[in-house]
Amino acid sequence: MEEKIKLGISSCLLGNKVRYDGGHKLDPFLVNTLGQFVEYVPVCPEVESGFPVPREAFRLVGDPENPRLLTRQTGVDATPQVERWLEKKLPQLEREGLCGFIFKSRSPSSGMERVKVYNDQGMAEKKGVGIFARALMRRLPLLPVEEEGRLQDIDLRENFIVRIFVYRRWRELLAGGPTAGRLVDFQRRHKLLLMAHAPEAARQLGKTVAGLGTRQLAEILPAYEKQLLTALKQRASVRKNVNVLQHMLGYFKKQLDDFEKKELLALIENYHQNLVPLIVPLTLLKHYIDKFQQAYLSDQYYLDPHPLELKLRNHA
Repeated sequence: MEEKIKLGISSCLLGNKVRYDGGHKLDPFLVNTLGQFVEYVPVCPEVESGFPVPREAFRLVGDPENPRLLTRQTGVDATPQVERWLEKKLPQLEREGLCGFIFKSRSPSSGMERVKVYNDQGMAEKKGVGIFARALMRRLPLLPVEEEGRLQDIDLRENFIVRIFVYRRWRELLAGGPTAGRLVDFQRRHKLLLMAHAPEAARQLGKTVAGLGTRQLAEILPAYEKQLLTALKQRASVRKNVNVLQHMLGYFKKQLDDFEKKELLALIENYHQNLVPLIVPLTLLKHYIDKFQQAYLSDQYYLDPHPLELKLRNHA
């Protein structure tokens, strides 16, 4: 495999003992499975801001849109210290060339959503975002991000991993010197993958690329990147995958006999009914792509948007 994808991650998820109580939150999937394909850049906002291990726990207090980070028992405001660290850390992370970030859920510094925020009466609402997570998402609004808790959902897990692999290819296109031809090829190879996530956005992106003849490439690239990464936030669904599978079947109308067509249609319907995983009809389609040397389909990232070892398409 090519160079590993670089991902930021909350340090405790790698098993580093940086939490307030001196413990960690090792995530076996992130370390042992996804870790084979990525290079992690660990971040612990509290330790890197200068707080010791162990330490008094923090919590968010005040306005959920702009909370303060206070120690739980003594009420010491740590916000200024963390904000000074952020001023240096955010530019460093931007230079790292990250293709995504995995936050620690519910953390007052790193939680991505639904973090407890306490009011003056000590009552909590799950409306907050960790002080570091909020700052990073504002700095890099298109960066694919997730929490380790949400990644237990297989659909959210696949969606995130699809996005980081696409983003890495996009960054490679930009780094290699974007040209109109390379952008057209990028769109062509991602067309079916985009159809599985956001069919309307796939059409709009096609129109954006088609406008290369009348607009400067430098003007199109930022708009294309935003459309691309926003579209992929939409999860692929069974219905949308079925549409893509049937679209692919259309390329073999003249090659397949009646039995082969019925067999493939039956597998697609079984997938539609949640009786078999996506990998089943897709494997037969891959066989026909190789057998009949269907060049257009063989180039589609939809066939293998992420390493097979992750087994993200093996669930019904």
